[in-house]
Amino acid sequence: MACCGNCFCCKCCCRESETRTPEELTILGEFQSEEDEILPRKDYESLDYDRCINEPYVEVLEGISNKKARQYEAVRWVMVFAIGVTVGLVGVFVDFFVHIFTKLKFSVVGDSVERCTDQGCLPVSLLELLAFNLTFVLLASVLVLIEPVAAGSGIPEIKSYLNGVKIPGIVRLRTFLCKVAGVVFSVAGGLFVGKEGPMIHSGAIVGAGLPQFQSITFKWIKLNFPYFRTDRDKRDFVSAGAAAGVAAAFGAPIGGTLFSLEEGSSFWNQALTWKVLFCSMSATFTLNFFRSGIYFNKWGSFQLPGLLNFGEFKCSDGDKQCHLWTAVDLSFFVLMGVVGGLLGALFNCMNKCLSKYRMKHILPKARVIRVLESLLVSMVTSLLIFASSMLVGDCLELPSVHNTTGTSSTNSSVRQYFCPNNTYNDMATLLFNPQEKAIHQLFHQEGLFSPLSLLVFFVLYLLMACWTYGVSVPSGLFVPSLLCGAAFGRLVANILNVKLHMDVYSGTFALIGAAAFLGGVVRMTISLTVILIESTNEISYGLPIMITLMVAKWTGDLFNKGIYDIHVQLRGVPLLDWETEVEMDKLTAGDIMEPNLTYVYPHTRVQSLVSILRTTVYHAFPVVTENRHNEKDFTKGNVLVSNNIHFKRSSVVTRAGEQRRRCQSMKSYPSSELRNMCEDASSEQEPSEDREDVLQQMLQRRHMPYPNLYPDQSPSEEWTLEERFRPLTFHGTILRSQLVNLLLRGACYAESQSSAAQPRLSFAEMTEDYPRFPDIHDVDLTQLNPRMIVDVTPYMNPCPYTVSPNSRISQVFNLFRTMGLRHLPVVNAVGEWTSCEQQSVRLTSATAEPAGVPNTVHPGSEAAGGAT
Repeated sequence: MACCGNCFCCKCCCRESETRTPEELTILGEFQSEEDEILPRKDYESLDYDRCINEPYVEVLEGISNKKARQYEAVRWVMVFAIGVTVGLVGVFVDFFVHIFTKLKFSVVGDSVERCTDQGCLPVSLLELLAFNLTFVLLASVLVLIEPVAAGSGIPEIKSYLNGVKIPGIVRLRTFLCKVAGVVFSVAGGLFVGKEGPMIHSGAIVGAGLPQFQSITFKWIKLNFPYFRTDRDKRDFVSAGAAAGVAAAFGAPIGGTLFSLEEGSSFWNQALTWKVLFCSMSATFTLNFFRSGIYFNKWGSFQLPGLLNFGEFKCSDGDKQCHLWTAVDLSFFVLMGVVGGLLGALFNCMNKCLSKYRMKHILPKARVIRVLESLLVSMVTSLLIFASSMLVGDCLELPSVHNTTGTSSTNSSVRQYFCPNNTYNDMATLLFNPQEKAIHQLFHQEGLFSPLSLLVFFVLYLLMACWTYGVSVPSGLFVPSLLCGAAFGRLVANILNVKLHMDVYSGTFALIGAAAFLGGVVRMTISLTVILIESTNEISYGLPIMITLMVAKWTGDLFNKGIYDIHVQLRGVPLLDWETEVEMDKLTAGDIMEPNLTYVYPHTRVQSLVSILRTTVYHAFPVVTENRHNEKDFTKGNVLVSNNIHFKRSSVVTRAGEQRRRCQSMKSYPSSELRNMCEDASSEQEPSEDREDVLQQMLQRRHMPYPNLYPDQSPSEEWTLEERFRPLTFHGTILRSQLVNLLLRGACYAESQSSAAQPRLSFAEMTEDYPRFPDIHDVDLTQLNPRMIVDVTPYMNPCPYTVSPNSRISQVFNLFRTMGLRHLPVVNAVGEWTSCEQQSVRLTSATAEPAGVPNTVHPGSEAAGGAT
């Protein structure tokens, strides 16, 4: 087994006789099973939720009085209200245009079907249906080509964002426009998708962008608004926006708040709860106000709280023996939960296989292939809808009263396609109606659907929804899952009523079936329970819904994860789970940390900073100095010993090795001075052909000057072994974006000057380019003087959270989850620990390379959560 001897902790250095269990090897990333395959993906950016308490930030804090703090809080509340209102208006827009396009399509196709049923021209009706659906789906797919992140529901991406991992383009204005317009066309195009999932993504984008008052897509939208310029503030608004999206979709403000808490953030601020609830209430109020006025011309009556209305569950007025559910029904609800969990696991398994195939064979190809796949799905869906209604649907007599709620709204949605007068087609009633009306039919119509039609409808929706989720169109999964489950529940109710002669309320079983299947797919519990209770406006359903969802989740978890977690895993996003695995506690922080880190000195030359930034992808770097007061290193046999911490000689890497790696990237540096310096150093540092001992090579190799805290004291060949392996003292961490900002703004001083001559940058200057900070490739290197020195101490975080290398993984995990961390140095303390304010946490290392300095948890590990 390979030894990771670069680590400074003896726990991390493996002895030859040491072995690992398969579980530990999997956690450490030694091997992965085919089942856990991570497909090729883009690199994701880690969001910094922990505050950087540097000098510019402290200056801002000192300038904030109590009055300004109250003003800041008032502005935050105004922003929360504005987000809720905007999300409500987005819901009105989506619902209005979906209603218009769907009504136009079904009106034209319905008239053609009724006319052609007698005249024998049904192929013309089918062509009309195909023309409408293919046109709408083509528009939706083209919009996704403009912004590929707009595809799907967006819930896995927003879940990743709230957990500290930013997927490129996920909260951009262009994504928002493509998402909102695309979901209108995808739903109107007859695909088995819903608009509720994209509403959550749209709400999150509104929450991310509105408080910033600027846009990357539209450069002219950039107002001077100095508030909320950190990832921490934006995360809070994204949480509020996502909750508002749920509230607008289902008319469930409390459920939206719980959704943001349960499925969204791994780190939750208690003070945020009230703001998120207020935002959700604002969205529900706005949507309800406008929809009631538009559809009923009763402004302010608030009759339509959400985009998806389940209707009111109650028995007929004349039926004294009717009951919604009884204690006996609970046993059937438990069984339905088990079946729902199994069906949800099957759905997730099939969709995972389809997604893997799509990511390997469709997405890498030309963009037109994605459009063709969307059109193929639309064509197959349209053909199945038409054929099922014509061949499978039963022609049944129209009963005098169908609606148990006392209204006639559902009577207008009964379809007589392909049937003679005074009869209706039960399959066409479900398939030739908007999905919200189909759900209402399954929940509230008595005796409308035959068992064969329900079974075919269920299988059809299960297979086509599984195929459709992942196609390059904006698509939600809530409504298709609810329809599958409702058909399953209605089928169970028919069997109990007809075959077993039991008196059960079909609407209740349809609702429980919908909850069982949806819970088996998404594995949500608390938030989904509250969402369904608020959507039905029936508190008595709380217990059966909760029991059903718990059973469905437990059953599904035996086979695989929820659909959103599966898609997060396929994208390779390092997302935190709720708890660590039992096997992980056998490991320590020293086992999973990234040992090969690059560090910076408090005073570092520009040439070194540019080299570091060009040769690494880390988002944070430890700031260290050489400890010249604790030189106790010595050699003993073939083991280098440093304060009782053992390292094998073959594992020692030198400063010169790191400098050689950096110089390789500097060949294209515009400055001839630095380019020549690196070329000379490279020629001097070629390894010997006889592969001498690493320590001997290090002692004999010529070291090029390395800019550090003491520019005039660089490693030289006259240094002794003890001098080459000086212990290092950890001072803090500095972000990559901060280093690039310092270079761009010329915050440096000449070697002949004092560090006091370096220009000081304010907090506003440090955050001016947020959220898209420039990278080192955006810096004009010709304008830099490689010999200048940058003092990073005013801008680093002097007191980040740190852990000992002996800390157990559960402790590391809890820090990441509860504190919202993204960088966690692993520091080996020697002697006394001192406070963070003194900036003198000591670190002793037997190597003078990055392995012997503070290390961050490896980003690929399960406990990392995106740490870099």
